[in-house]
Amino acid sequence: MRLATYNVEWFNSLFDDAGRLLDDDQWSGRWDVTRFAQIAALGTVFRAVDADAVMIIEAPDTSRQRRTGAALHHFAQRFGLRTRAVLTGFANDTQQEIALLYDPDRMTAAHDPRGSQQVPRFDGTYAADLDLDARPELIRWSKPPLEVTLTIPGQAPLALIGVHAKSKAAHITGTPAHVMRVNIENRRKQLAQCVWLRARVEEVLAAGKSLIVLGDFNDGPGLDEFEALFGRSGVEIVLGEGKAVPLHDPHARLALSGRIAAQPATARFQHDGVYLSALLDYIMVSPDLAATAPQWTIWHPFDTPACYGDPTLREALLTASDHFPVTLDLVLPLATGMSRPT
Repeated sequence: MRLATYNVEWFNSLFDDAGRLLDDDQWSGRWDVTRFAQIAALGTVFRAVDADAVMIIEAPDTSRQRRTGAALHHFAQRFGLRTRAVLTGFANDTQQEIALLYDPDRMTAAHDPRGSQQVPRFDGTYAADLDLDARPELIRWSKPPLEVTLTIPGQAPLALIGVHAKSKAAHITGTPAHVMRVNIENRRKQLAQCVWLRARVEEVLAAGKSLIVLGDFNDGPGLDEFEALFGRSGVEIVLGEGKAVPLHDPHARLALSGRIAAQPATARFQHDGVYLSALLDYIMVSPDLAATAPQWTIWHPFDTPACYGDPTLREALLTASDHFPVTLDLVLPLATGMSRPT
């Protein structure tokens, strides 16, 4: 089975209120890219990736007039994608939903939000004391994670958590002191969300479930100087620290190794007239899934030879979004009592 996570920049701007594609020569939300060009590029990328399920970050909006499901259904229909079923969770007011686009012929998917006295549902609030002043602050998700139970006939159910953590808002105007305050506050919010997410991860692991956490964390080990103020990144928190049961993502582990070498990247964007690359998107798996030797791939237009060697796909990846898909190929554990054919 192949799972993917993909942050599609300004996906919402490609649809009208009825969810129909705005396939014209007007500008998209992407700089110097028309809607026609971005739509065509996204079709090329989705067909090339050919995943069984894609966790879409910044999926089209659900609001009073718009529906994520309608937009993604039209998109899948336009390009003949087998991933034509759509699952959403708690809607938000940012015009950037989290949605699972999946192949209904291979699997079923259900929104499965959980909560306990210690760890509330992601549409609630969570008390976290990040500054150690003995006064916990109440934290909310601007984009509540999407909790999914994925079921494939004959295989054990799989728990997914789709994530879009708080952005650190790199483009801030004002005095240096104001910029510093905003950056620190955004980092605090991002870390608090990751503490909450890790608490939920520990409950899922304690229940003995196979788990995959995937999405855009807007964060990574050593990504910026504000990490030093708190001594760790949000990604490290979710992966598991100390004696906690770890999640595994080889790209995150490589970044954490501190090697003086080229690091993996899942995003490429312009800032101050130059292109910057960053590792922002992850697929983290529980130990039982890591033991099956799954394969991770970043569909990077320059760093991944298969993508660079295909000029059409390479240009489509650059046009479609400022993030690149990340895929995971794995064999799921069999359901209890089942055996593999010989």
